Amino acid sequence: MARSHNPVSRFGLWAVFVILAVLPLILRGYQLRLVTEVIIFSLYAVSYNLLLGYAGLLSFGHAMFFGTGAFAVAILLEHFAGLPLLLAVTLATAFTTATGFVVGCLLLRVKGTPFALLTLAFNALFYAIAVKWSSLTGGDDGLIIDPPQLDLWLLTLDPNKGPDFYYLSLAILGPVILFCWYFTYTAMGRTVLLMRENEDRMRFLGYNTLLARLSLFTLTAGLAGLAGSIYSLFFAFVSIDAISIETTTTVLLMTFIGGTGHFAGPILGAGVFIYLQNFLSELTENWPLIMGVLFILMVLFTPGGLVGIIKGAAQWTASRRKTPDLRKGAKNRHAHSGS
Repeated sequence: MARSHNPVSRFGLWAVFVILAVLPLILRGYQLRLVTEVIIFSLYAVSYNLLLGYAGLLSFGHAMFFGTGAFAVAILLEHFAGLPLLLAVTLATAFTTATGFVVGCLLLRVKGTPFALLTLAFNALFYAIAVKWSSLTGGDDGLIIDPPQLDLWLLTLDPNKGPDFYYLSLAILGPVILFCWYFTYTAMGRTVLLMRENEDRMRFLGYNTLLARLSLFTLTAGLAGLAGSIYSLFFAFVSIDAISIETTTTVLLMTFIGGTGHFAGPILGAGVFIYLQNFLSELTENWPLIMGVLFILMVLFTPGGLVGIIKGAAQWTASRRKTPDLRKGAKNRHAHSGS
């Protein structure tokens, strides 16, 4: 499938870039922090969608990589004074990627329900390690982070300032999200998608399906680790919640709300989930119950998620526009034949 070069799509992409670039000039304080949080969780959700929506691998343990990246960057900055911020993020991401490779070698021997249950078991193992190894992770108390300033020649960014951290997260995560989009159009990305449809046929054609799944699993682990490392810097704190099953549930909800299998789905889902969560949490303490009911309704009645609703509405609108044209054409043909 060739990559689209639609001018409208390119214009829309540039429009998004311009809007994101000027947001700190429009938004202040709390609202800007929400947008930054959406950017962080967008990468986390995109990485999960590559695993679930494109490869068909349901995981209940994606938070183990998100939490590993979050704890890794916090531990590096705490124990290695003077370590540059970008180097700490790079090392944390590399460590999480290596961890994903090792875990993938153990997990990907099975598929389906056994795979999903094993990811849940591994997530519980990582969570137990984070709790018990309190001398390194802080245990239930977590770790407080003091992110160092980032010196970029003529520019210095202070992660403790909202606009500075927004631009920092956008500069790091934005290109990575674009890379993920590009990946879906590469030979590797198409192979993973075809494996989801018929793995036996791909194996018959000579593809090493185990290696392809392992490569994708390792990639998504690294992406989740990168999102986790930026997440911990954003809050200047990391706790065992970052590696809990609730964090996996969060990304699962984001992906399903947006629409699995659609690249833009998790990004849209992350934005809707975060804004809706903050809105409901201000209204009632029972906001998780409301979110759960909304999720159940979406799974039952709109399995394609928000992207599916948008596409359905667009197709309905297009069909409504075509109907008068068809009627007009039929009327003209009838009049012509009558004459």
